[in-house]
Amino acid sequence: MSQLLETIKLENGRLFDLEYHNRRMNAARRELFGTLPPVDLADIIQVPEECCDGLYRCRIVYSNQIESIEFIPQKERTFSSLKLVVCDHLDYHLKYANRSLLNELYAQRGEADEIIIVRNNEITDCSIGNLLFYDGESWVTPADPLLQGTQRQKLLETGHIQEEFIVVQDLKNYSKVAIINTFFDLKNMPIIEIENIF
Repeated sequence: MSQLLETIKLENGRLFDLEYHNRRMNAARRELFGTLPPVDLADIIQVPEECCDGLYRCRIVYSNQIESIEFIPQKERTFSSLKLVVCDHLDYHLKYANRSLLNELYAQRGEADEIIIVRNNEITDCSIGNLLFYDGESWVTPADPLLQGTQRQKLLETGHIQEEFIVVQDLKNYSKVAIINTFFDLKNMPIIEIENIF
């Protein structure tokens, strides 16, 4: 049975964006397992007292039901360069717990800090989140990502970003690229100069 994953930001005892995680999780459960009663993560997650101070990943593994919940201290990473890695057959439209192919692609990064996955010449995501590109006026996100991330969905729905189809040849039209995920939003996202993509 396929296992799926949700990773939720937990900071000082507060879980972030549960609405978006609930929506994605229940949609994935319906797609894979048919009609199931929706699950509300707010009713299920019990934050341990020792995790109420600091920044943690609340990692939920599930299939047709919740299988495990764990709390992992979030490690800080820095990003200054990205490498284009091609994989035309990657399907990650559901957040599977098995990340072996993503890990294989990440291992191809060489000297870079992170990868940009190119599928059929289109820019998609990096291995840990969605991407934003700055055109001098606004931030746009690839219209055909590998995964509809919760932060991406929130920023689209609130009108802070727009979608555009971006192919490799379009990268020269942007000056910066940023990474967003459950931990990185517009206020704290890592921003990399476009010339540091190779």
